[in-house]
Amino acid sequence: MRYILIISFLLFLGCKNSRDRNSPDSEKSWLLLPFSKADYANPVIGPDTASSFNCPIRNATVNWQEKDVFNPAALVRDDTVFLLYRAEDSIGKYAGTSRIGLAWSTDGLHFTKSFTPVLYPDNDSLKKYEWEGGCEDPRVVEDETGTYFLTYTGYDGDKARLMIASSKDLHQWQKHGLAFANAYKGKYIDHWSKSGSIVSHYEGGKAIAARIDNKYWMYWGDTDIFLAWSEDLIHWTPMEDKHGKLITVFGPRKGKFDSDLVEPGPPAMLNKDGIVLIYNSRNSISKGDTSLTEGTYTASEILLDANDPSKVKDRMHSYIIRPDKPYEISGQVNQVCFVEGLVEFKNKWYLYYGTADSKIAVAVKE
Repeated sequence: MRYILIISFLLFLGCKNSRDRNSPDSEKSWLLLPFSKADYANPVIGPDTASSFNCPIRNATVNWQEKDVFNPAALVRDDTVFLLYRAEDSIGKYAGTSRIGLAWSTDGLHFTKSFTPVLYPDNDSLKKYEWEGGCEDPRVVEDETGTYFLTYTGYDGDKARLMIASSKDLHQWQKHGLAFANAYKGKYIDHWSKSGSIVSHYEGGKAIAARIDNKYWMYWGDTDIFLAWSEDLIHWTPMEDKHGKLITVFGPRKGKFDSDLVEPGPPAMLNKDGIVLIYNSRNSISKGDTSLTEGTYTASEILLDANDPSKVKDRMHSYIIRPDKPYEISGQVNQVCFVEGLVEFKNKWYLYYGTADSKIAVAVKE
C-alpha cells in the first residue's frame, strides 16, 4: 500500500508540473490546438524517380521530384484535399532545382501525385528570378470569385523573391511576377523576400482572402515577420515606418525555441478573436532553448489584432509541433518541422508540414 501511495504521489507531481509548464498557454482560448501527428500515415508524400517531364530550360527530361518533396500548401476543392508542394530534382550547381507539384486525397492522408509539375521555371520573363534555384514554398488562398492565388518564392541562386501566381483550376497557373515590383518605385525588387501568408477567413474548408479596411493583408519574411497590403492580391506594398524602414510585426525571442528566426506558416486565420498566425521558427542554442538542438525548426501560434494587423495581442510561450520522428530529424536539413498547409476537412483540421526538407507529413486536430 505504501508503494502505491508513493507512486500515486509521484504521478500527481508529474501531472501538476506538466500543467504548470503548460499553464501560460493553456489559458489562451484563441489557440488552434491540439494537433496530433498522424503516425499511422506519415509521411504522406515522399520523393520518387517515376515522375519526369521535359524541362523547357534544360530542354531535357528530368526526374523533377527524385531528390526531395516538402513544404506544402493545402486547400479543399470538390470534397478533396489538394496539396501544392515543393519538389526538387538533383541536377545543377545548386544540387537541385525546385518546382511545384500537385497532389490530391479524398481522406487527407493518402495522396495521388500529378505526373508533372504545375508551376516551374520556364523561358519567360521571370526566368532571371527563378533559375536555376526554382519555384519554392507555396501558400494558397482563394478570392471571393473562387480564383486561387499562390504566393511562392522565386530563387535565382542569389536572392529569394516573393512571387504571385493565380489559377482557376490548380493545374494551369498564370505567373504575375514579383509581389513587390511596383512598391516604392521598385525599391524591393532586389530585396530578399519570401513566405507570404495572406490573412483569410476559413470557411467550408476554404481559406478565402479577407479584406480589413478594404485591403488584403499579408505577413511575410524569414528573419522577422513583416506586413504588406494589396487591393488585388497581385500587387503588394510592404508596410514601412516614417523613416522608410520595414515595420517588424514580431521577431525572434531570446531564450526560447524561436530565438533565431521566425517565418509565416499557412494563410493567417481571421476569426472572432483576431488574426491567428501559425508561424515557423528556428532555434539557436547560444541564445535560445537549450533543450532543442542547434537549428531545430518548430512551429507556434500568435494572435494579432484584426483592426490593426501590425499589433500583437498574444503569443504562445511554447511550440505546437517539433521534430521527433526519424524522417523529421534526418534529411536534407536535419531537425525540421515546417508548416505551410492548413485545411478544415470532414470536421477535422489537417496541418501539413515539410519534414527535414525531404518529405511531407500531417498532424490532425479533431
